[in-house]
Amino acid sequence: MYKNTLKRIASLVLKYKFSFMLSLICAFLYTLSSLVIPLITGKAIDFVISEGDVDFQSLLRMLFFIALLALLSFLSSYLMARLNNRISYLVSRRMRDLSFSKLSKLPLSYLDSHQTGDTLSRIVSDIDNLSDGLILGFSQLFTGIMTILGTLILLFNLSWILASVVLLVTPLSFFVASFISSRTNRMYRRMAEDRARQTECIDEMVRMDDEVKIYHGKRKAEEIFDKINEDYAASSFKATFFSSITNPSTRFVNSVVYALTALTGALLAINGRISVGLMTSALSYANQYTKPFNEITGVIAEFQNAIVSASRVFSLLDEKEESTEGEVEISSSEGEVAFDDVSFSYNKDQKLIENFSFKALSGRHVAIVGPTGAGKTTIINLLMRFYDADKGRILLDGKDITSINRQSVRRLFGMVLQDTYIRNATVRENILMGRSFSDEDVIKAARLSHAEGFIERLPNGYDTVLSDESSALSQGERQLLSIARIMLSLPPILILDEATSSIDTRTELLIQNSFSHLMQGRTTFSVAHRLSTIENADTILVMKDGAVIEMGDHKELLARKGFYYELYRSQFA
Repeated sequence: MYKNTLKRIASLVLKYKFSFMLSLICAFLYTLSSLVIPLITGKAIDFVISEGDVDFQSLLRMLFFIALLALLSFLSSYLMARLNNRISYLVSRRMRDLSFSKLSKLPLSYLDSHQTGDTLSRIVSDIDNLSDGLILGFSQLFTGIMTILGTLILLFNLSWILASVVLLVTPLSFFVASFISSRTNRMYRRMAEDRARQTECIDEMVRMDDEVKIYHGKRKAEEIFDKINEDYAASSFKATFFSSITNPSTRFVNSVVYALTALTGALLAINGRISVGLMTSALSYANQYTKPFNEITGVIAEFQNAIVSASRVFSLLDEKEESTEGEVEISSSEGEVAFDDVSFSYNKDQKLIENFSFKALSGRHVAIVGPTGAGKTTIINLLMRFYDADKGRILLDGKDITSINRQSVRRLFGMVLQDTYIRNATVRENILMGRSFSDEDVIKAARLSHAEGFIERLPNGYDTVLSDESSALSQGERQLLSIARIMLSLPPILILDEATSSIDTRTELLIQNSFSHLMQGRTTFSVAHRLSTIENADTILVMKDGAVIEMGDHKELLARKGFYYELYRSQFA
């Protein structure tokens, strides 16, 4: 998995080849200038301590070259940092685009079975961690490798004995890096999991704040958060501990290398094997050789965190998408819907709907009633292809809906749900929901849904900005906006899931009249708990434990004095 994640990150980085190659060139120039400066410095020292007069002309020439190389080092380092930042942020932006696009392609079953906080953590925190790791990696990994190779070449050129001393201590650096790397990877993975749990907990508590206060759950909520926070603190501490020992460990290795090089170089200088200036250059190279190990091992902690975070994002991107299934594109429908021996369950170990068969003729109003958990909403989910049947067929105008493009099927439906979603946008945009209609059409839809009254009372009318957390609208007004959406599109098939549950009785009567007009010539499926709203339905399906136990119109079902009769009496007793 580790290698596969690295390969995928590399493929994303290589999409920006020009910036990447330019960054490598800058890294090469930075490393080259940094390596040549100690060599010239050593020669300059030899000009100062040579026998006889100091060669000021040569000394000034060396200082001039050192100044030019220092300027080149600064410019190449600055440009490299800018390029690395650009690549890092472009990669993170692309991953966020891919992740956000992926969300719209995932089946409802994925969103139902995964915590919201974990998904948010992958798209926000994990991609941030990846971005930070890439910046450090680009800035220090390339230059570090080049510096190690360059210093070795120059050291061997100066003195093979000093180069051998440096090489002998190299395995110690690799051991330190390997020891820390093997532990930080595991620690950062645990930390990422705990961070996701914490995000989920915070998101849940914010959304349920009113329920927590009503049921005096503040103390319990704090206990839950404290436990998760303690776990996160513990895993963060362990990850930070192992990453923090990197610097002192590598500094110890650096000191050992420097001391051995200085001792060996001094002995060689005393015996006249090398000059003092060359020994000074060798000491600088010994320090430069070990410094990248210090930087690279320092990057390991961040890079390990970045790899772990990237793997979590890639696992989201690798999730199986909702298949379109079906090459047939349809733009209109007669609205005839049939269930043919359909069986379905969310959990394969727990049966829900079995051998369900029913036919809704075009233009008919079909109401679905029953206790909680009977399978009413499941029927709607199957109709909309949020889920596909495990067995049997669902037919639309005689065609199996699995042979029709999934999006094509959904365009034929208009839905009003009990829980209304409000976008962070204007009232007009909330009604349009990305569709193209004129302002006149929007106003007409608002008027038909009886939403026009409260919209005109808003500060900026149709241009008032709303949000899903906004308290500017009551639950009933939010539902009126949802009804306006369906009034705007006029689809051939309607789905009303407790569409008027949060609206007062007077407004409900007005909307029912609008629905009566809207439902003419359209097939309508309505899920209802308030049985008074579906008394005029052509057919009522009474469900219990995933099965249709009664079927007929309101008068027929009352006359039978069965389960529907008991439900109806319980509401008017």
